[in-house]
Amino acid sequence: MAWLWLLGAIATEVVATTSLKLSDGFSRLVPSVVVVLGYVGAFVLLAQALKRFEVGTAYALWSGIGTAAVVLIGVLFLGEGLSLVKAGGVLLIIGGVVLLNLSGGH
Repeated sequence: MAWLWLLGAIATEVVATTSLKLSDGFSRLVPSVVVVLGYVGAFVLLAQALKRFEVGTAYALWSGIGTAAVVLIGVLFLGEGLSLVKAGGVLLIIGGVVLLNLSGGH
C-alpha cells in the first residue's frame, strides 16, 4: 500500500507542478487552485507513504520520478527543448533513484 501512496504523491505533485506553469504566475484561477490543492494532496499522500518508507528513499523517489515526469511533460506538451545535457541529467537522477532502491532503504 505504501507504494500506492507514494505513486499517488508523485502523480499529484506532477499535476501541481504542471499547473504551476499553466497558472501564468498565479494570474489564472483554475490552474492556481489546482496548484494549491495538488501540493497539499501530494504532501498528504507522501506523509502516508512515509509510514513505511525511509524518508530519504521516499523523497528521492518522489522528487526524482517527479522531475523526470515534469521534464517529459515539458518536452511533449509545453514546447520545451530536450538537449543531450538535459536528457543526461534526467538519466542521472533516475540512476540515483534506482541505486537508492537497491540499497534496501524501504
